[in-house]
Amino acid sequence: MTRQRHTRPLTAGATTCAVLALVAGCGGSAASPSQAAKEKVQLVDSTPAAAGPLDKATWFMPKEPATLDLDNDAAGATTDTVMGNVCERLVQAQPDLTIKPWLAEKYEWTTPNTLVFTIRQSVRFHSGNVMTADDVVWSMNRHAADGANESDEYENVSEVRKTGADEVTITMKQADAVFLKALAGTGGVVFERKAVEAQGDAFGTPGGDDACTGPLELKTWESGRQIVLTKAAGYWNEQRPSKTGELTIRWADDDAVVNSLLTGEADGAYLENIASATRLAGGPNTSVSQGPDTRVWNSMVTERGGLADVRLRKALSLALDRDGVSRAALAGLGVPAAEPVGPGAWGYEAGKFRAASEKLAAGAPAKPGQQNLDAAKKLVTEVGTAQQIVVASDGTTARDVIANAIVDAAKKIGLDARIIQIPPQQYGDYYSDPQFRKQADLFTDDYFISKNDPVGFYKNGASDSSVQWVLKDPEYDALVKRAKAELDDAKRADLAIELAQRWAAAMPWLSVVQSPTTVVLASDVTGVPASGSFRNYPWAADLGAKGK
Repeated sequence: MTRQRHTRPLTAGATTCAVLALVAGCGGSAASPSQAAKEKVQLVDSTPAAAGPLDKATWFMPKEPATLDLDNDAAGATTDTVMGNVCERLVQAQPDLTIKPWLAEKYEWTTPNTLVFTIRQSVRFHSGNVMTADDVVWSMNRHAADGANESDEYENVSEVRKTGADEVTITMKQADAVFLKALAGTGGVVFERKAVEAQGDAFGTPGGDDACTGPLELKTWESGRQIVLTKAAGYWNEQRPSKTGELTIRWADDDAVVNSLLTGEADGAYLENIASATRLAGGPNTSVSQGPDTRVWNSMVTERGGLADVRLRKALSLALDRDGVSRAALAGLGVPAAEPVGPGAWGYEAGKFRAASEKLAAGAPAKPGQQNLDAAKKLVTEVGTAQQIVVASDGTTARDVIANAIVDAAKKIGLDARIIQIPPQQYGDYYSDPQFRKQADLFTDDYFISKNDPVGFYKNGASDSSVQWVLKDPEYDALVKRAKAELDDAKRADLAIELAQRWAAAMPWLSVVQSPTTVVLASDVTGVPASGSFRNYPWAADLGAKGK
């Protein structure tokens, strides 16, 4: 699993009339401040490089991690944000979303089913012990174990073994290019076996220590208060030591994070609720940057049957005001989405993916015009009598805005739709419980993948997928297998684009709005990535002073 979805409510930062914006038109009042904020946001892969070091820095997150063990199934985005600075991977995702060898000096597909890593000889764990090929093999088998967070990424792996003093060979059941991209995430982390086993159940808890090689190491985790990371002494990569000496990571709700940034208590934060950036963009003490991410708000179609006919799904998509949703829920800082995965997945062949995505926008307009509405009404007429469409929300801002937008779109094209409210603590049951899904035709969630490859998302369209329930196409299934097995990037891009087109034709989800990575920094610091790479990249090591 790649921590593909967020379930934390987006609750702050929108205007008071956000939920009604698309129905009553009050969203227009927010257009001016939203546009003003957007014009002050930098669109970059990374913020400018730091000129000097920082002795100490304070960073905020939305909530405390449940665990710091990346293999624990309770690990999520907050765990990644912390441990990306502490634990390193065989290959590393860069701020521009490409990947490069890291703890592995090099890698090579020696056959379509055989991937060979040459392990760096100079790497030491924070304990001072040398990283070995045995540690790599043990770590990968730990990631592949039943119940581990990344075990599904290893489904094609038949064997991981040491084949030389500094060589590890992975034998695949079939070629799997996406597997290499997964190794830039948690699936490629290398732990020190001796340190993990010595800690036992304490590993990953406030009473435990890290067992990694990164530029920062875990100093303390005071449960309920803060996590402190310090610059790793004797870090193996002398060219890339941490610019920050000590990083204190705290957590708070949106308003508290914003206030901490405005008052100078915090040096930075990656915002989960990007609407909060409107209070911070262009301020005298803060700067806001956005970069490509894979995170998109989508409305997932259930198997209940109200939208069983794809023409109804396409009609709703044509009538949906995505720009209005972005303004009302994300303060205009989102991007209307024609695809269910954002451009943060374009870790290769980006120009080709961009051109293909722009073509898909015809079926998912940012702001529907009369021609779109007429086409949608024609599709509804073709279907004939349709049952009432039930849209689920948990009462939080983004989901309410999207639910109201869907109801508004339905009414404009002659469909009947209503909203049901689901308690937030039960909302996640839509993914796991078929009986629960019978109460609604659509539910909305924000979804991201940790791999910079569209195939890593579009494999979710396979018939046996656990996150979509209406696309059952043997040809699509076969195409997924071909795309995963294609090791040539250019050829795999063509297959990924065909998958995207088939997904758009079937429309198992209604894509609504992208949520770009949004980072806020105090005016005197810089250096961190602005792209979604931060979840698996040592961003704090690049955090430094603007001036020497």
